[in-house]
Amino acid sequence: MVKENCGVVGIFSYDGSSVIPMVIDALRALQHRGQEAWGIAIPNKQPLKKLGLVSASSSDFQKIADEYSSPSVIGHVRYSTIGKSNLENAQPLKIKDLCVAHNGTIANVQELSHLVGGCTFTPQKTSDTLVAVQKLVSLIAETGNMGKALSILKNEMIGSYCFTFLSDDNSVYAARDPKGFRPLVLGYAKDNNSHIIASESSALSAVGAKLERDVKPGELIKLSKNGLETEMFSENSKKAHCSFEYTYFAHPTSVIEGSNIYLARKRIGKFMAKKFPIKDADLVIPVPDSARPAALGYAQEIGIPFDEGLLKDRYSRKGPLRSFIEPHQSDRIEINRWIIPIREIIEGNHVIVVDDSLVRGTSSRAIIKALRRAGAKKISMLITYPPIRFPCYAGIDFPSMNELATFVDGSKLSEEEIIEKVRSDIGADFLGYNDAENLAAAIGMPKDILCFTCSTGNYDSLGIKPEFRTREEMKGE
Repeated sequence: MVKENCGVVGIFSYDGSSVIPMVIDALRALQHRGQEAWGIAIPNKQPLKKLGLVSASSSDFQKIADEYSSPSVIGHVRYSTIGKSNLENAQPLKIKDLCVAHNGTIANVQELSHLVGGCTFTPQKTSDTLVAVQKLVSLIAETGNMGKALSILKNEMIGSYCFTFLSDDNSVYAARDPKGFRPLVLGYAKDNNSHIIASESSALSAVGAKLERDVKPGELIKLSKNGLETEMFSENSKKAHCSFEYTYFAHPTSVIEGSNIYLARKRIGKFMAKKFPIKDADLVIPVPDSARPAALGYAQEIGIPFDEGLLKDRYSRKGPLRSFIEPHQSDRIEINRWIIPIREIIEGNHVIVVDDSLVRGTSSRAIIKALRRAGAKKISMLITYPPIRFPCYAGIDFPSMNELATFVDGSKLSEEEIIEKVRSDIGADFLGYNDAENLAAAIGMPKDILCFTCSTGNYDSLGIKPEFRTREEMKGE
């Protein structure tokens, strides 16, 4: 099965302009959400799908713009949390006359697969997107209406989903799940009189569009020659916005639910300084790149110098990429190998290292070893996200417990003992994690409308009791 935390885009130009160059630029601006594959779809044509980064196909952009010229389009950048990294699993997908790009996870995909003709479900070969849209197409045929179909499907489908759809009549649709797990925004570009829907507002900024608002949880938007139409296919559901978006996933320029991500991360650092006032340190350094605002906020709040003690080698093959969303451990190690310490900054100093999260421990272990080699006298590590102890079934790649740094096989340890285990494993002198209350306060949102399932193990927001499986079972490796 393929489940994704990816980036989606949908664009419709009311003056008939081709929006293909626009969708390519928007997808490039969402590359931080998916590095494995990308694709676009236009009406009455099979989707175009490519492996790798969008920029790797730059020599083909003009050819693509000419061949796929269209005033309506959807696009997708892929980061797989389940399923192998191949072109077959890339999106958009086309089912009959409907193309779809999906960001999220359908948690009950096995159950749902029985409702679409009793198809045989295998994790390696069946996509949760495919199963969900097959069912949706069936319901559209029965009801004659996308909104009615989604209002039925939402009662059968459990999980996180932001969909962009494209029909062969040139209409673009977008739908966000009733809990609002993943972000989705609506913007307008005056230059070509187009509306654009995207996973983040960073994509709008990249194409000169203005952010109008978040797509509401449970909302269906239609863009067509009739303009923008909207309806609610689900109402009054308790929200569960992904808290991990605010510390790691989202681009720092993006605005999600009214909060600018850069400023939210900087506040997280300030709040961390109140929780862990380490005043005997010599300097604060970030793990590049998403932890930079938090490290700056921490340093400013506590009054310790901030410096860039770690730099990415952006000229190596994997150096510019994000290690967490790489599908294979060997690739994560390769990326972290090219995070290089500056000895003249580090040597002889007590260094506070701020990172956005600690999932498998791969990055932290490599970075602490590098800082030791660079002569750090003492290393205190602060993590802006609470301890990740459980798999995510809402679209983030921690699919199995035994790959998490916090995993303890067959033993009941307190949270303090688990943190001590992780500290010892990664080699830090001190390790401090944020907590959910502190994080929510820094973001400026009530804790009860944020999802912390991966930390608490409480899956009530998804409405499931998961069966924990190994990575091999989840990804078909």
